[in-house]
Amino acid sequence: MTTQTDKFASSAKALSLWLDERLGIDALAKLARKKEVPVHRHEIWYYFGGMTLFLFTVQVATGILLLLYYRPSAENAFESVQYIVTEVQFGWLIRSIHSWSANLLIATLFIHMFSVYFMKAYRKPRELTWVTGVILLFIALFFGFSGYLLPWNKLAFFATKVGTDIAGVIPFVGKFMLKFLRGGEDVTGATLTRFFGFHVAVLPALTTALLVFHLIMVQKLGMSVPPSLEGKELKTMKFFPNFILRDLIGWILAIGVLAALSAIFPWELGEKADPFASAPAGIRPEWYFLFAFQTLKLIPAKILIFDGEVIGVMAFAIGGLFWLLVPFLDKASSQGRKSPIFTVIGLIVVIFIAAMTVYGYLG
Repeated sequence: MTTQTDKFASSAKALSLWLDERLGIDALAKLARKKEVPVHRHEIWYYFGGMTLFLFTVQVATGILLLLYYRPSAENAFESVQYIVTEVQFGWLIRSIHSWSANLLIATLFIHMFSVYFMKAYRKPRELTWVTGVILLFIALFFGFSGYLLPWNKLAFFATKVGTDIAGVIPFVGKFMLKFLRGGEDVTGATLTRFFGFHVAVLPALTTALLVFHLIMVQKLGMSVPPSLEGKELKTMKFFPNFILRDLIGWILAIGVLAALSAIFPWELGEKADPFASAPAGIRPEWYFLFAFQTLKLIPAKILIFDGEVIGVMAFAIGGLFWLLVPFLDKASSQGRKSPIFTVIGLIVVIFIAAMTVYGYLG
């Protein structure tokens, strides 16, 4: 028995050495053991980054399984999803997990982004970490928008029509954007195949590249602490295994939440899209677009000589650009001084998004 154990240990060591020569695993392991995470009253917000990464892996895994049966055409898309839900073993569960995890992914992304913002973790030298994170949020929103159409049901069809109409009002490039997104003048089967290409090829490639860069920056620069705690002597915990084990507990809880939501509230398929039918009453987008949709509805049709919808879309575009460039605009935080104006701006943004979302559901 001892001889067999020794042989196994020897073989495992030989394999480890072989891999280390080629991949540098030992160097990575030493880095993981050396890295430490600061412990303070705001540390809970660190775990939302790992939770977002975990939900992204759930999206990839369930998306690949759905891709085995999905057919991206106006004639077959709805029927293929219907087949997944009704005929494929556990197909309804995989689809529900994919849909629910997409929503939870965007929710954790928002929480992660605002926690980073309010802890001023974007300040020097972490500007590029923030920029890539915001771009990843924008990509995640487009993931949701493109994936929403893929079942080719009535609600998704008209929501896509409204969403691409909004893109079409952007000055100078609106007409091009409309045709680019739709693959023509109207929402058709060409739009579906185009959105499918975005959803399973273009966006995953962009996300992977940016995510790798984002994670490298996080590992290189370490976890930031709030300005109020900077310079103080803080307790630390080992990244591996202490922090990773706590992350793992969160992932297990997330699996439980996903399973419960998918089993109790399975994602509905609805009716097949009919381009000649009238739009359903009270149509509205997914919750993460609702604040923008509701805001555009409240803007008057004309503001002086300008189209109100155009002004609204441009205001959101300028707001998005401002949010992307926050590390370069908040000079005070980068120089170690307080920047209450940016904290107030962040609070206004959070209150506005929450209020308009609730108003959109109640209105």
